[in-house]
Amino acid sequence: MKNIFIEDREVKQPKLYQAIISFLGLIAVMSVGIMVFKVDPHIPMFIGVIISAIMAIVLGYKWEAIEKMMVEGISKAMQSILILAIVGMMIGTWLISGTIPTMIYYGLKLLSPKFFLAAAVLICSITSLATGTSWGTMGTMGLALIGIGHGLGMPVGPTAGAVIAGAYFGDKMSPLSDTTNLAPAMAGTDVFSHVKYMLKSTTITYVIALVFFGVYGYMHVSTGNVDTSQATVLMDGIKDTFNINPILLLPPVVVIAAIALKVPAIPGITLGFLVAAIMAPFAQSGVSIGDILSVSLNGFTSETGIASLDDLLSTGGLMNMASSILMTVIAMMFGGIMEGTGQLAVIIDAITKRIRSDAGLIGATELTCVLSNAVMPEQYISILVPGRMYAPAYRKAGIHPKSLSNALESAGTVTSCLIPWNTCGMFIAATLGVATSVYAPWCIFNYLMPLVTFGMAFLGITVTKMTPEEQAKADAGEIV
Repeated sequence: MKNIFIEDREVKQPKLYQAIISFLGLIAVMSVGIMVFKVDPHIPMFIGVIISAIMAIVLGYKWEAIEKMMVEGISKAMQSILILAIVGMMIGTWLISGTIPTMIYYGLKLLSPKFFLAAAVLICSITSLATGTSWGTMGTMGLALIGIGHGLGMPVGPTAGAVIAGAYFGDKMSPLSDTTNLAPAMAGTDVFSHVKYMLKSTTITYVIALVFFGVYGYMHVSTGNVDTSQATVLMDGIKDTFNINPILLLPPVVVIAAIALKVPAIPGITLGFLVAAIMAPFAQSGVSIGDILSVSLNGFTSETGIASLDDLLSTGGLMNMASSILMTVIAMMFGGIMEGTGQLAVIIDAITKRIRSDAGLIGATELTCVLSNAVMPEQYISILVPGRMYAPAYRKAGIHPKSLSNALESAGTVTSCLIPWNTCGMFIAATLGVATSVYAPWCIFNYLMPLVTFGMAFLGITVTKMTPEEQAKADAGEIV
């Protein structure tokens, strides 16, 4: 009897129908598991891995090769996994040291309810621009703003939507961001040309989102739906439990300063963790080294006596990020097989053969990024894979690489949070404590960004043709 797992066989190029089977298999299992049985996406995602692995065997790959593809896929998300782990530990130390309670306390004291949502967008925008990380912004300032919004009586969905809008705007536009550097690298242009080219479409979308949250927040307060007395209760609960001092804002300042000074994200976030851990025994009475180690692993348990406040502050820790980390690992196993066997490439080839216009190419790129976020649920892969696969089509059409990089960011970066099983969706749900189904309807910036970019491409604004000199450089594989 032949052993199909180890025997040498001819490896075949995948047919279009075979690649579609793998994609549809994953989508079907995900849909049934999440919508019908209401389960977490981990096991349905793993069944998708099994489907793609079976297809790889059908194509003639030995198990050794398939396993290597999965490992390589996981390695591409290793930075995301490390950031997830460190942010979880950092949140635990920021809670026990009083940093997040202090941020919430001062926010409740200073922010006006009528302008809270617009202020949340601006605060997260500035933080994310300075740090280049939407994850760091949401895990720190975003978490505090969720608490402030709760205290002001704001619904959690709009508050999370405002936080996400600001965080993703800054991440998208910051030269310090990984995605902002990855997109032009995949497209074949430089980061500053990329950022400058994104300004028109991103500014329009951002202004629309800012106005929306400003008007909604003002109307919500004006209708009398906000009970600001809750803010006083929360402030008293925080002050009775924690020592509140402006010096406790040092950890987020250190993170922002470190990454703004081009310290890589992982050591920058680690600095925030270490500063809070060092400060905790001095800032809060009764905190020991053992307590710090415990909250870093298992998270912080709040005991203020106020149920809503305790629910908010009982979070953080490495173990609370375990679900997101495991989801990332399983998702990248699928992505590694799909890319390694060429199943993704055959679908892209089929798409590009049917495109007849420049705007159509932009739209196809964005659609592919969104689908990549869904079926290979990792933000980096939704930029890397479509970027590498569409770059030849853009060169052939004479379209400048910055048009491609703009499309990659407009869809690949910002739509990742809308997919519950995407690493970004999982991170946000775990960090902010808000389910994707609750915050997604309010992600105005994230919905509009790809639509605005496509609309401007249709008008010729986000489609730029290369000069003959630029075309020659692009054909030679040089940066344009």
